[in-house]
Amino acid sequence: MKPKILITEALPLIEREKEILSKYAVVKLAKSPAEDDLIAEVGDVAVLMVVYATITRKIIESASDLKGIVRYGIGVDNVDVKSAAEMGIPVANVPDYCITTVADHAFALLLALNRKIVMADHVVKTGNWGMWTSPSSRLKGFDLEGKMLGLIGIGKIGSAVATRAKAFGMNIIAYDPYLNPEMAKTLGIELKDLDVVLKNSDFISIHSPLTDETRGMIGEQELRSMKKTAYLINTARGPIINELALYRALKNGWIAGAGMDVYEREPPNPENPLFKLENVVLTPHVAYYTEEAISRLEMSAVAEAIRILEGQLPKNLANKKGLT
Repeated sequence: MKPKILITEALPLIEREKEILSKYAVVKLAKSPAEDDLIAEVGDVAVLMVVYATITRKIIESASDLKGIVRYGIGVDNVDVKSAAEMGIPVANVPDYCITTVADHAFALLLALNRKIVMADHVVKTGNWGMWTSPSSRLKGFDLEGKMLGLIGIGKIGSAVATRAKAFGMNIIAYDPYLNPEMAKTLGIELKDLDVVLKNSDFISIHSPLTDETRGMIGEQELRSMKKTAYLINTARGPIINELALYRALKNGWIAGAGMDVYEREPPNPENPLFKLENVVLTPHVAYYTEEAISRLEMSAVAEAIRILEGQLPKNLANKKGLT
């Protein structure tokens, strides 16, 4: 009898996934990603493949035949990896599928903010450009050459953003307590304390995972310490920034603007006050979303599921330290 795979939510290539995985298992798409619904479905599941669903200890305990969990993506903050490790269940992720993809998006937000692209687009489409030969000062940007980019987190994506910034002639400093100073030197990046990065950067781009340490890392105190002309960009995880504090910072001019692809709550509340501000550029968690990256993501997740079914450890093991 074939083992079973449960996929919590469908991604664009779900039919291709099913075609490949059906050679190894019975593949089923969950009725709902809600906890109670997943608990009702995971009893005899061998591999649980997860997109955005929150995989709690209760869900894992309810899966008596579970051999592994595969997370479609880099972060595993929506999976109780500690509980999985305690039960001897490996958790795999896909850490390499969107490195340049997200870096491109982060830099696109930076450029859109700096050159007021969204605002300028609106001015043209509404015919409110005033005197054509004398644009409004609201549309005035800055040259990037010589400006300081501060990176919070220098993993693979942060490093890719640094490469793009160097091509524009920007200077780079970074905060990353886990990066070896020698490695930073190799990358041509100066490591600084967080407060130094915040106070001296013209643009700050966040590329940290969401952990207990980084949750709420950027709050009122940190935003007030930034330059009033600075821009904040987040393509990592929404809860790293306190959104209420960010709204106040944007509304009251503590900083010049922000570019956000991720939010404290997803999907965000349609009444989110950030949506009413002119000095923020918002995208709906699509930094990873290109044709090539989606293909890499789904096919890599499928490969990990097959490894687990064949009794192998995943290539990318997210809970290696805790696994017993």
